[in-house]
Amino acid sequence: MEYKIKIIVLCLGILFTGLTAGLCFTWSNSITPGIGRLNDLSFLQFFQAMNRAIINPSFLIVFFSPVVLLSVNAFLHRNAHPETFWSFLIAAVLFFVGIGFVTIFKNVPLNELLDKTVLENLSSLELKELRTKFEKPWNRWHIQRTIASFMAFALLLIGIIYYK
Repeated sequence: MEYKIKIIVLCLGILFTGLTAGLCFTWSNSITPGIGRLNDLSFLQFFQAMNRAIINPSFLIVFFSPVVLLSVNAFLHRNAHPETFWSFLIAAVLFFVGIGFVTIFKNVPLNELLDKTVLENLSSLELKELRTKFEKPWNRWHIQRTIASFMAFALLLIGIIYYK
């Protein structure tokens, strides 16, 4: 029974971490550069629409479950081969800090700032200022999430190599 739980937690952790890494990678490499070409109003409207659409149960489960799954996984493998345990533990910490903390304390406040703004009431100068205040910091923090999720995913795969 314990073996089945370990495998289920590990597989779900890998799956959800991989999905999150894929989302972050895709966003960083195609969506952000694409919308970066839009004018200020269109850019900000796009981000508002995406931020509102993405807050749904499916996304929240996939995006935040690894915080719990990877921690439980590291605990369940505490007596495994040292490389497996340390790979799993570092993956959990990276995901917790690089996705959990960064999202909650950096990206979400920027999203909330944007969400509270009625864009159609702003002048072109105010739109430009809002975009400047939002875009670069959001992208910078999102790159951190992309790197953290990719590294966590890679460490999970490395941990499997040593898994006994």
